[in-house]
Amino acid sequence: MAELVLFHHAQGLTTGVLDSADTLCTGGHTVHTPDLYDGHTYETLDQGLAYLRSQGFGAILGLGKAAVADLPEELVYAGFSLGVMPAQLLAQTRPGAKGALLMESCVPPSEFGSTWPDGVPVQVHGKDADPSFAGEGDIDAAHALVAEAPDADLFIYPGEEHLFADNSLGSYDPEAARLLTERALAFLDRVS
Repeated sequence: MAELVLFHHAQGLTTGVLDSADTLCTGGHTVHTPDLYDGHTYETLDQGLAYLRSQGFGAILGLGKAAVADLPEELVYAGFSLGVMPAQLLAQTRPGAKGALLMESCVPPSEFGSTWPDGVPVQVHGKDADPSFAGEGDIDAAHALVAEAPDADLFIYPGEEHLFADNSLGSYDPEAARLLTERALAFLDRVS
């Protein structure tokens, strides 16, 4: 079975993120959920983004790297929204990556100084009218990544909700979250 690191979104390590991790564990996978916000969670995305800005993206990426320092190299890296940043960075730059699950965000591989690594499968999930995913260029980065990487899939769901897979938030979309989970579990079974 796969061992993966699941990075939380900008509202912190919510109960919904932990529920997602538990669901992946029921598939027999080992899931690590580092807290990049030192125990802080936020009611709104704006509050979470304010905390992120106060800490700095570089600091959050550094915490993501530190979170895997004592873990084996053969990991799948996963993240929701903000969590895609450390997940994608590590999938591209840390040796031994088994795969990446990029949910609700994607950045061009060149952001981390390289192309997508050979032999690292990737899935990207997002909503077609999500102002963050579709409106800020992430969907374009996802299309480019899928065109570049030999083993890549992009799953686009209808709707405008961001953080649609977190069952503790008002933006939760049960049907899209179910499909995302089903596809993620199949991916993890394939790469383990």
